[in-house]
Amino acid sequence: MATISLRRARTIIRKTLEKGREMELKPLSVVVLDAGGHVIAFEREDGASPGRFAIAHAKAHGCVMLGIPGSAQMARAEQQAYFIAAAGAVFDGKLVPVPGGLLLRDRKGAMVGAVGVTGDTSDNDASAGMAGIEAAGLTGEA
Repeated sequence: MATISLRRARTIIRKTLEKGREMELKPLSVVVLDAGGHVIAFEREDGASPGRFAIAHAKAHGCVMLGIPGSAQMARAEQQAYFIAAAGAVFDGKLVPVPGGLLLRDRKGAMVGAVGVTGDTSDNDASAGMAGIEAAGLTGEA
């Protein structure tokens, strides 16, 4: 199984938060998971609500478990709500099917994990997260 290093996870978080400040977003929370769905790193900006970890984690967790980014999960939810509801139950509620859940791929295209970003609109969360992923030299699927 391909992996993501702590160094790269920290870069993703740092650059995501920098992009969020550049875009003048509300305080963000960012989590990076490995390909097995385990937390590598997490940060919550000052002013972000404490529930943001659970949201960021569920955005990223759904990506890893389903192998598709948050935007594709949202489209699936619109077409097959029962499937996404069932997946959420199977994953103990750790599924938030909206943008801001981003798949991580290495240069060879192997899935190495996912990023969950929350705090502003879902589309803004995804934009900030993509900037962090690109800064770490990885490919993201939003």
